Amino acid sequence: MKTRQLGSFNASAIGLGCMNLSHAYGAPVSGEQAERVLLSALDAGVTLFDTAALYGFGANETLVGKVMKPHRQKFTLASKCGMQGVDVAGDGKLVRVIDGRPETIRKTCEDSLRRLQTDVIDLYYLHRWDKKVPIEDSVGALSDLVRRGHIRSIGLSEVSAGTLRKANGVHPIAAVQTEYSLWTRNPEIAVLDACRELGVAFVAFSPVARGFLCGKPIDAAALDAKDIRRAMPRFGPEHAAANAKLLPGYAALAREAGCTPSQLALAWLLHKAPHIIPIPGTTSVEHLHDDLGALNVVLDSGLVMRLEAHINQRTVSGPRYNPQGTGEVDTEEFGA
Repeated sequence: MKTRQLGSFNASAIGLGCMNLSHAYGAPVSGEQAERVLLSALDAGVTLFDTAALYGFGANETLVGKVMKPHRQKFTLASKCGMQGVDVAGDGKLVRVIDGRPETIRKTCEDSLRRLQTDVIDLYYLHRWDKKVPIEDSVGALSDLVRRGHIRSIGLSEVSAGTLRKANGVHPIAAVQTEYSLWTRNPEIAVLDACRELGVAFVAFSPVARGFLCGKPIDAAALDAKDIRRAMPRFGPEHAAANAKLLPGYAALAREAGCTPSQLALAWLLHKAPHIIPIPGTTSVEHLHDDLGALNVVLDSGLVMRLEAHINQRTVSGPRYNPQGTGEVDTEEFGA
């Protein structure tokens, strides 16, 4: 397994995003299937496993903790705080809340450690910057968790270059995690360069564009009622048809590269810079192994140029989030 630097850790060049097993794309898979995916990834050499308090409102951390506890010394464990399920109305129904107050971060970490069945989390992200709380205060609370030995390093998710620099002035940041793929190029505005300058790893989530770059059109109307893509503009009726027209040309480029569409998306990210680590998620062992095959794909500069000209912020139709989602992130956005 090829590796890349992630703070003080030497992690697999492709990690595993565990969210899909419990959250966001419909009903969770069975415990048996989730275990097969997790252990198959470990057996294949994956050493970065990424979860969060939000995913399944704790269920994903519980799953990862149960399955991976016997293998804890073999991988880098990443989780997130600052966005979790809260019983706001007191009726037992949890809703997603962004809360970066120091006391909430400390409590969330305690809960995560218990669910993950571990004494320490290797990389702990602030899942979203709570704009009601100065970033310095939230990172200060995370720094205190490092001093206490509860976490080993600090990450940030969906932040701008300016926010990263402010946070890094409080405590060294090991990683920034943000959506990045051929069809979501916002990190290229500023944060990728800031990460490189500061020695911060960039962890790319949704690297196959939430399934779009797997090569087949996605019918949002046919998705599970709880699938988050139903609320994402690019999959909606105003933009889906235009985006689907990109797929035949993209598939042709994958054939030219001698790989599958998913592998092309991941190989492109690996080609872009040595500090980028994609973390595709899947519920299928077959898809897992297909993703990892991207490590053996070599792209020449001419193909990369044609690929980037074919799919980019100008050729993709629609914003990546609806207005609410856009307001919750702190990233630089094209056209903003």
